[in-house]
Amino acid sequence: MSQKNTVYKPKDIEERYYKIWEERGYFEIDGNKQIQKKGQNFCIMMPPPNVTGSLHIGHALTFTLQDIMTRYKRMDGFKTLWQPGTDHAGIATQNVVEKQLLAQGIKKEELGREKFLEKVWQWKAYSGGTIVNQMRKLGVSPAWSRERFTMDEGLKHSVKKAFIKLYDEGLIVRGNYMVNWCTHDGALSDIEVEYETHKGKLYHLRYPIENSDDCLIVATTRPETYFGDTAVMVHPNDDRYTHLIGKNAILPLIGRKIEIITDAHVDMSFGTGCVKVTPAHDINDYEVGKRHDLEFITIFDQNGILNEHCGDFAGLERLEAREDIVTKLQEAGFVAKIEDYENQVGHCYRCKNIVEPYISKQWFVKKEIASGTIEKVNAHLAEFYPAHWINSFNAWMKDLRDWCISRQLWWGHQIPVFYCDDCGAQWASEEDTQEFCPTCKSKAVHQDPDVLDTWFSSGLWPFSTLGWGNGEALKDEKWFENDLKDFYPNTLLITGFDILFFWVARMMFQGEHEFKKLPFKDIYLHALVKDEHGQKMSKSKGNVIDPLDTINDYSADTLRFTLAVLAVQGRDIKLSGEKLEQMRNFTNKLFNASKYLLMNETNFEDLANIQIKTDLGRYMYSRLKLATKEVREQIDSYRFNDGATTLYRFLWGEFCDWGIELSKADRLSIKELGSIFKEAMKLLHPFMPFISEFLYQELSDTKLEDVTSIMVMRYPSDIEQDIEIEKIFELVIESIVSIRRAKATIEMPMQKIESCFIKLNETINLQRAVPFIKLLGKSGAVSFVNEKVDNAIRDVSDHLEVFIPLSGVDLTPIIERLTAQKIKLEKEILKLDNMLSNERFVANAPLQVVQTNQKALADAQAKMAKIDEELGSLR
Repeated sequence: MSQKNTVYKPKDIEERYYKIWEERGYFEIDGNKQIQKKGQNFCIMMPPPNVTGSLHIGHALTFTLQDIMTRYKRMDGFKTLWQPGTDHAGIATQNVVEKQLLAQGIKKEELGREKFLEKVWQWKAYSGGTIVNQMRKLGVSPAWSRERFTMDEGLKHSVKKAFIKLYDEGLIVRGNYMVNWCTHDGALSDIEVEYETHKGKLYHLRYPIENSDDCLIVATTRPETYFGDTAVMVHPNDDRYTHLIGKNAILPLIGRKIEIITDAHVDMSFGTGCVKVTPAHDINDYEVGKRHDLEFITIFDQNGILNEHCGDFAGLERLEAREDIVTKLQEAGFVAKIEDYENQVGHCYRCKNIVEPYISKQWFVKKEIASGTIEKVNAHLAEFYPAHWINSFNAWMKDLRDWCISRQLWWGHQIPVFYCDDCGAQWASEEDTQEFCPTCKSKAVHQDPDVLDTWFSSGLWPFSTLGWGNGEALKDEKWFENDLKDFYPNTLLITGFDILFFWVARMMFQGEHEFKKLPFKDIYLHALVKDEHGQKMSKSKGNVIDPLDTINDYSADTLRFTLAVLAVQGRDIKLSGEKLEQMRNFTNKLFNASKYLLMNETNFEDLANIQIKTDLGRYMYSRLKLATKEVREQIDSYRFNDGATTLYRFLWGEFCDWGIELSKADRLSIKELGSIFKEAMKLLHPFMPFISEFLYQELSDTKLEDVTSIMVMRYPSDIEQDIEIEKIFELVIESIVSIRRAKATIEMPMQKIESCFIKLNETINLQRAVPFIKLLGKSGAVSFVNEKVDNAIRDVSDHLEVFIPLSGVDLTPIIERLTAQKIKLEKEILKLDNMLSNERFVANAPLQVVQTNQKALADAQAKMAKIDEELGSLR
């Protein structure tokens, strides 16, 4: 090995190798054309990150797992498409640009829609490439030449086509619905509302009864909403209020009359049994209002400003007005009491504003669109990994409501519906502008000002990126004629469980509705990446792990392999510096193994070009075949942690710990081991692309700049083991371990002994393996016996016994040490036994204390048995 490669420096190769891979087109669908198998296609979609975002550790996990699958399938001869792209992220991106403008003292309304959108496109151009460049640092291999953006020309056509098709089918409708309303970001879907425990107040208000001195007491956490009350309801079976049914209550301060009605919705046991009804500002009251044909009074505008229905408080912001309203009610004697109260309050998932139920004219996708998806998922035409996610999917789909898809933003896909100001006609069009009304020919037409929910366009991602609905835009550049035929349905989706309903379900019902096929065959939902203590990462806690910093400190391969080895299906990932350090040590171990091999040979042939002749070569090759079989099965079943663990076991635990050490007794095997190690680098490549490429080229005495990359070579597939040679070396290794253990008993772990004897439990000839046992066991003569050897230390293992003669060994200090340990243990056992025999102690002590002492007693007894065994062998 040349001097410059005596230390592995990942920073020296990662950027250089990645540039070569990308420039040669290896990531593209024909990058592996030389090894492609006819009719074998693989497609996976990258969850498009926010275009102006930055790479976080959750992205790193998703993209690592996707890249493992993509590199594996590419090397296995599949025509492979990993479709990359970014999302326009309506709310998030508009918020960023709005804040930038506000910092300059400019409101977006002052610019107007067109000028504001120019600013957003400028920001997208400036920062839009950040995250995709950061992803390259991770070593991922999507087909970058096909990178899409959810608002590129082709996808704009696709979104319009999808909207209009559903509109014409009656599955997209517009109407006055109660929605989740953020006074900053507008309408939100149900899953965009995050609920938090709120410590507030419960206000008990007095509503006078018309023509009576009596009053009803109602309770509310939002006293400002009482201006919108249009009824008070009681349970029809509540005898306390039967005489009041049909009469009127009078709203405090404003004097408006509201009817007292009955509804089985009321819980008679809660509070006074009287409930104020605010149909325009409460989801439950909305349904009551429809049942009883009540008036719907909206009391604030889209910005949360109270209106003329609120008397003297008109013009105030609804939350800021609360204290003033309560003070005025108290002064007038309308507040019975105020209590501390804890409840769940919805907040906007983006800006954290308190969300209000609000009646607004919005666009909705009817829930019926999902019926085919529900049926096909439960027919197992798509499988979830882990399997239990089908239960969550079904639970959500069972309670599915119409999906609000209109958003009060400027950045996004503007809803392709136009209105005539003269005749009131409404129509959808794929054209960007409309000159006149198709009904009355008036030119007084305008487009709906709202934009579509970001998830509407990303819900089309599995097929819009393949050309569906793109027209001719970007054809033969970003998509090709046969893409839908070759890659829809997609093979697999990998993403976080937290967007199962935001994104996955919506892709499923949009894809199924259009093609009558679910968009994926398999859906792998990974858990969250947390800190080493299982805490969610947050800036406020100071426990955020930045993937780019981690790559800089440890290497891309170390981060990837650590995430993979921790990615147990269904379990959160606890990422720690200790685990990263362990995997960095693994890369160093691999590098040192290659250094050892190259100290003995200048280069190594590919495994396919040589014949394995030595016993050790046969053994390590057989173990590679087992690892190949297991890793293939594990990747195919998305058990990434098992695949990584198998590679770690084979490469460190078998090849480095035993293969390298055993080769010191058989130098002829080293040439073969080098070839086997090269093949093992192919097996490792999907998990650790950089070091596997580097070591493969080093062992071949080649440079990537001059030869084909490992990433487009065939993935190992030979899995037929050599059971005979494996049995021999299992006994060789067991003999060595047993000899070392016996030597440790007589305190000679590092010293060479004159001789040892091995008694095998079965008849097998190990004579040819004696050189391995002698060298690694540090023993002179090694003999095989059929009987127990007297005056010898004995070690018993599963398949054999080892005897080391004790002649010339002074056992006195060893026996004294063991005897002292035995006396100390006897006292400990007696103390613990007495404690646990005390019924009073067992009955009164905490269960954890009792269990701790029981474990301590069992451990002490096991140690005692071991000491007795050792003393017995020495006497």
